Amino acid sequence: MEEAIELVFIPAPGMGHLVSAVEAAKLLLQTRPHSLSITVFIMKLPFDSKVNSYIESLLADDEISRLKLVPLEVDPPDERLKENPDKTVFFRLFVESHKPKVRDCVIEMRDSRGSCGARIAGFVVDMFCTAMMDVADELGLPTYVFYTSGAAMLGLHLHLQSLRDDHGVDVTEIKDSDPDLNISTYSKPFPAKLLPAVALLKTGGSTMFLDIPVRLRRAKGILVNTFLELETHALESLSRDEKVPPVYPVGPILNIKSDKKGGESEDKIMKWLDDQPDSSVVFLCFGSGGSFSEPQVKEIAYGLERSGHRFLWSLRKPPSESSPFPTDYNNLEEVLPEGFLERTKNMGKVIGWAPQATVLAHPAVGGFLSHCGWNSTLESVWFGVPMAAWPIYAEQQANAFQLVTDIGVGVEVRMDYKRDMIVGYAGVSEDVTAKEIETGITSLMDHPATNPVWIKAKELKEISKKTLLEGGSSFNFLESFFECVINNLR
Repeated sequence: MEEAIELVFIPAPGMGHLVSAVEAAKLLLQTRPHSLSITVFIMKLPFDSKVNSYIESLLADDEISRLKLVPLEVDPPDERLKENPDKTVFFRLFVESHKPKVRDCVIEMRDSRGSCGARIAGFVVDMFCTAMMDVADELGLPTYVFYTSGAAMLGLHLHLQSLRDDHGVDVTEIKDSDPDLNISTYSKPFPAKLLPAVALLKTGGSTMFLDIPVRLRRAKGILVNTFLELETHALESLSRDEKVPPVYPVGPILNIKSDKKGGESEDKIMKWLDDQPDSSVVFLCFGSGGSFSEPQVKEIAYGLERSGHRFLWSLRKPPSESSPFPTDYNNLEEVLPEGFLERTKNMGKVIGWAPQATVLAHPAVGGFLSHCGWNSTLESVWFGVPMAAWPIYAEQQANAFQLVTDIGVGVEVRMDYKRDMIVGYAGVSEDVTAKEIETGITSLMDHPATNPVWIKAKELKEISKKTLLEGGSSFNFLESFFECVINNLR
């Protein structure tokens, strides 16, 4: 009989990371239905109102009785840090301020279980919570890392840290015009202009970003939200690097139901899609942080209209002082070109918030014009929908490069677009033109029967459905990870 053990998950603050961590925990619980339990410590950013409702929905789920959620209440870091243009400074201190609370909670868990309860087998920390390794070390527990981006991005992350620490390179001095980088997890040279903005920040963000891989190399293992057949080259490269801990691709980790608000708005969206021919609609959606200026919105509108393709466009209003996240417009006509809605009423629909996974699953959707966030990328792969790449912030430019050049499941709108407001990046790209948007959409949507990105998308769809089934690649890596956890207890 297997020993009863418990893992402590520590996701980064924010819904995207929390949802991925919870879904990863569920996968592990399915793999070990009796011997494993998991406790998730939840750090709540003061301005993220969605977390509470998400927790309530999980508590109502009877199928996850061995998954415990523990919200952590601590005093936030000095409010003045919020004024720092580099928001990573606040984020780093926010995570570190939770270390004493995490330590106390784990000690209490261990004391309350005594000698007869489940044995705490280690921490599984988010890639942005590696500071919690200090707590695990203090308590004599091993640490594993959950890397929420892809394997190629993990290789890029490690490469930049090595440039800094092993070769004395000031990464913040890398310029767009510099030669391409030879990064082992990409099959082709990586353009310097596509590096994540945070890696180039001199105000503290680059240091925080490049310190993460230092701790990653100390972990007992790294779980990555990907699957072997999607990133074969990247994963084989990582497996050959003796300085990298064992990497376990256990994806695609998705929460297909998480974005469903239901109600009249979703019903109207689905009804409109029901009336469209199969694979005829291009879906435009730019994630929870994606929004554009009014001139850029107009360029998108003109590009859509000129492409002649059916479209469903999730258009969000940029953040303001009253709301740190994009919101829906009260009146779409105030930002769209005059007469646009009337001229395109028979070919397209403009909406606010969109139930992204539900839309991608609809047979009418044939293409996805996306910001290339990793969760969105995996959803697109899962549903077999090819992509047009228009990255905005974070690591999305690197994802776009991989999708277009390495994996072959996307076409480019503009790969080097960069508008990183989250970390205070000062450089903002020029607007993407209507012609670029039109070209991207037609490249994506024309000639689907022979279009290579459509063929590749359908192929990956079938593979992705099998990875987590018994005998699939991700299922086997989950088994291997659990064996690693058991071995590190001995």
